[in-house]
Amino acid sequence: MAPRVMTVSGPIPPDRLGFTLPHEHTGIYLWHIEKRWDYWELTPDEETLIEELRDFRRRGGGTLVDLTLDGVGRDPHRLRRLASATGLNIVMGTGWYRGAHYPAEALLDRRSVDDLADAIVAEFEDGVADTGIRPGIIGEIGTDKPWVSALEERVHRAAARASLRTGMAITTHGVQSAVGLAQLKIFTEEGVDPARVVIGHADSYHDLDFYLAVLAAGANLQFDFLGHRFGTEEALEPRLVETIVELLERGFAPQVLLSQDVCHNSQLKANGGFGYVYLHQHFLPTLRTAAVGEGEIRAMTIDNPARILTLP
Repeated sequence: MAPRVMTVSGPIPPDRLGFTLPHEHTGIYLWHIEKRWDYWELTPDEETLIEELRDFRRRGGGTLVDLTLDGVGRDPHRLRRLASATGLNIVMGTGWYRGAHYPAEALLDRRSVDDLADAIVAEFEDGVADTGIRPGIIGEIGTDKPWVSALEERVHRAAARASLRTGMAITTHGVQSAVGLAQLKIFTEEGVDPARVVIGHADSYHDLDFYLAVLAAGANLQFDFLGHRFGTEEALEPRLVETIVELLERGFAPQVLLSQDVCHNSQLKANGGFGYVYLHQHFLPTLRTAAVGEGEIRAMTIDNPARILTLP
């Protein structure tokens, strides 16, 4: 079988992906954790989202990877409608997000690693539930804290075993710590090629040693909080640009990916945010000013996501 990428609209050749945002959401609810007051959501209003995604398409966007999972709002039919209305390729994630957001009905604490892996493989082979719509990547697979909990480890091992059986890559969530290395260790213990793993949210923990450890292991490093304005991101961005330039100078362009993780209403252009075009309008021009070449930009935004999303 020829190499292919599984989108919500069906399989396509990798060369049709174009400019890709590898870690995004088009609707997500993160507000139902007990004893937490924060009301964090990206309301899945389709008319608004269609306009925002068309803006990305107009600026040369080709593909968006939606990593919203069961328990926080995954909706395969809605993703297919968004793809149809915008002309974008949309790739859907599979698996379970992180401990605080594991859906109770999934009974993850009662099921074996292999049973959980079987569930991911079944979605890949037959589609989600009775939709016939198939995922194209495993994730985002995450941790709540700077360590992997026992239940999260079970999910990580299931993700690894499903990756080996389907060829899907794994993309992760871990913030403000080097927990990505612990995640990567679990995947590689299970036999996953590090080149099929994307360690996400790297920009939330600005540490060159951490980055070099992930890259030296052969895994991919993703800076995907670009354009976030929820804390220190804006102030850190000039230093982050310098760090990315250093990684590129060291020859790691084939292992670096960029995205925006749109996950909150305030990030939409309709609400005064950057929408899905922060890379196009702000970050890539900054990289060009820092003398990053077009070949390196192409690697980070087209070639690397295509390699990750391509099923062997």
